[in-house]
Amino acid sequence: MAEKVVLAYSGGLDTSIILKWLKVEKGYDVVAFAADLGQGEELDPVHDKALATGASAVYIEDLREEFVRDFIFPAIQANAIYEGTYMLGTSIARPLIAKKQIEIARKEGAVAVSHGATGKGNDQVRFELTFYALEPSIKVIAPWREWDFKSRTDLINYATKHGIPIPVTQKKPYSSDRNLFHISFEGGILEDPWNAPPEDMFLLSVSPEKAPDKAEIVEIEYEKGIPVGVNGKRLSPVDLMVEVNRLGGKHGIGRVDIVENRFVGMKSRGVYETPGGTILHIAHRAMESITMDREVMHMRDSMIPYIARLMYNGFWYSPEMDMCMAMVKESQKDVSGTIRVKLYKGNVTVQGRKSPNSLYSESFATFEKDSVYNQKDAEGFIKLQALRLRIKSMLGRALGE
Repeated sequence: MAEKVVLAYSGGLDTSIILKWLKVEKGYDVVAFAADLGQGEELDPVHDKALATGASAVYIEDLREEFVRDFIFPAIQANAIYEGTYMLGTSIARPLIAKKQIEIARKEGAVAVSHGATGKGNDQVRFELTFYALEPSIKVIAPWREWDFKSRTDLINYATKHGIPIPVTQKKPYSSDRNLFHISFEGGILEDPWNAPPEDMFLLSVSPEKAPDKAEIVEIEYEKGIPVGVNGKRLSPVDLMVEVNRLGGKHGIGRVDIVENRFVGMKSRGVYETPGGTILHIAHRAMESITMDREVMHMRDSMIPYIARLMYNGFWYSPEMDMCMAMVKESQKDVSGTIRVKLYKGNVTVQGRKSPNSLYSESFATFEKDSVYNQKDAEGFIKLQALRLRIKSMLGRALGE
């Protein structure tokens, strides 16, 4: 009896070829697995196509709720943005896919898992770090690092030889990855960083120029840093993401175009749409501004680049990530309340903040007369802060510098 391998399968050309290659060239019994992370109708043909291509079993797992609850929302809590721009929509999806893949491998008694990531990208690292963290002895098969195919033409020829159905339409001049948090575009015409992304490429948002001429006011409610409601209505995690994506997309919010540093060492150009995530991030920072202690905020903020880098590089299931996220969770215990934002032609502008845990005090901050702050106290405070600066200056003068 052939040994089993569980393949992360999308139904596209690459993973269809991989499925047949694992079966024909490697002799495996292939179990296909597709994760529903909110990519919609893309999953419709997956089951039948996988069976037709040779899979012995097909799993299509609805992971949307877990994805939003356990991956998107913690990333929002941490304000995790890679290199100041990328909100990590693909990065945080891979550990969940890999986790479920290992669960299926255990259930099926599989000896190996496989993925379609190339040897040049980040996804191979994200998948495999999760595989090994959760199942240390698992065998990992990465066809792009093994087989002899060198080009898309080679893959098409192999598909033709084995009767694998492939799209007859011209290939999109870029590749994309979609889930409930975002959609990413890379490769093809985007490899030249001077080329502007074509307008017809975008799927989740209208261009700011075509967005409504009238602004829209939206209220986001948070509990301990987690978004729980929109415009006064409590929503499940998935429904909330669907709603903020709709609002953000309608107003042309969340488009970014960056050249990022991949973990494997090269730079890569990526274009992303994260409409709802952008709204949630900006509103979350505003919620923190009135509820989070200054030193706690500054300490957490100092960790943002590190946490984002862990997520980007695939270390979701690591001791350092556990420690960081415990700190983030502790920092969010008072981050509850409501933020009012204005959406207008690609912009999210904070309009109001309120919280039962607010640390903001009008009586402390006012420019009018008050009874809680003696302005003369500032003199001693400033002199103490200046003490080391004065000593350094006096020493410099004594040494003739």
